Amino acid sequence: MGPPESRTRQGERQAARRRKRRARRPRQRHCLLKGCEQLFPPRHACQRYCGTECRQKARRWSGWKAQQRYRDTAAGQAKRNGQSRRYRERVKSRKAADAEADNDAARVITKESFFRADVRPAGLLRALRATAAKPFAALLLRLVPPRTGAGGGAGAALETGAYLIRTY
Repeated sequence: MGPPESRTRQGERQAARRRKRRARRPRQRHCLLKGCEQLFPPRHACQRYCGTECRQKARRWSGWKAQQRYRDTAAGQAKRNGQSRRYRERVKSRKAADAEADNDAARVITKESFFRADVRPAGLLRALRATAAKPFAALLLRLVPPRTGAGGGAGAALETGAYLIRTY
């Protein structure tokens, strides 16, 4: 057998065979963060979490878990005991400093200036008390219209014995 008649047709076939196939995308996965676990299409082969928020939460949890494992060791317990001891010493020194500061200067309120702005003159109080006396029933029933057949007209005094005295 001899060479093919058309060499271009053979080159086309070989180029078609050499053509690269698109990389296969991995199938959808569940997010590995506990509580999320939603399906997501990963962009990379090793992607474990659906988004940046889940990745940050997982990083925080991982740091917390590593700290717990370290605290279970003897070295971690000794370090934590030292931290607690130093904290207790700081609190003691802070309480001592506060007690010394309280005894240094006592606050004094003078009698003349404390209530002076709130007290009214006695003459003004007498004038207010005289104008504030009103019949109690007239105050309560001032918006209620009189019914037909009721004695007295609108605005008539209903009661004369009880008085409401406003004091300030």
